[in-house]
Amino acid sequence: MALLNFRRKETVAPSGANAAVEAFLEGYSIEVMPRTAEKVEDFRDLLPAGTRVYIAHIDGTPIEDMVATARRLAAEGFPVMPHFPARIIKDKATLADWIARYQGEADVKQALLLGGGIDKPQGDFHCSMQLMETGLFDGFDRLHVAGHPEGNKDIDKDGSDKNVMEALRWKQAFKDRTDAQMAMATQFCFEAKPVIKWVNRLQEEGIDIPVHIGVAGPAKLQTMIKFAIACGVGPSLKVLQKRAMDVTKLLLPYEPNEFVAELAAHKAENPDFGIESVHFFPLGGIKTNATWAIENGGASAVPAAQS
Repeated sequence: MALLNFRRKETVAPSGANAAVEAFLEGYSIEVMPRTAEKVEDFRDLLPAGTRVYIAHIDGTPIEDMVATARRLAAEGFPVMPHFPARIIKDKATLADWIARYQGEADVKQALLLGGGIDKPQGDFHCSMQLMETGLFDGFDRLHVAGHPEGNKDIDKDGSDKNVMEALRWKQAFKDRTDAQMAMATQFCFEAKPVIKWVNRLQEEGIDIPVHIGVAGPAKLQTMIKFAIACGVGPSLKVLQKRAMDVTKLLLPYEPNEFVAELAAHKAENPDFGIESVHFFPLGGIKTNATWAIENGGASAVPAAQS
């Protein structure tokens, strides 16, 4: 999907900007929900031109609200990638209807396919692989899937990653036999070294689906811990728990500076490292997240309105 060709002024990174971080944040994506998107007057004031915007589909959100958000973002010039959570989709006819609405009203050509955050399927689907097998996404430019650097206890209840890895091998085979442009948008986590180890392991096992690493945007520490527990973040949660024990930091917002800087430095030293992009979860708000990116991303985060 061709991005809009905005004319861009010469831009200089802010003084002190980390060159590795600036390069690492190039082409970052961000996630919104209809209710959070409503709070943003114009995304062009916050996001770089061409930023991919995921729209999270939470159980209970009307498809009309999802499509309206997609239409609004597309009109502002941003490529839109709605979530398609398998377990909340009733059947193939419902899936076909959703796709037709997105394509007809917002020219959507990208999708994130995932199992979904509920325990019991509400219809015929229980995993993203079933959605891919319908053939209904054949005309899409991009199909992204979920990744779990710290495992997923909903999928592997024994604490291993056996089923997660088996699913990734299936998705790799799908990528190899189709012309789909694929990537893996991961759960957010807070410790760089385990992420580096996990990405290297994928490459060693022949899984070359590019990783778009999940990064939690700035938020109050209490908010961050609440979301981390609810989303099943694994061992890296101890980073937040340790911070919460430090009275001097308890009231300060969490920011992903150290996590991003360490991954950026590793990517700069290892250009073939499998992380291709950053995907932000704006847990403290879209404006707060975008402001952090602008302050840390130099030329990679200049808003479209300033280009």
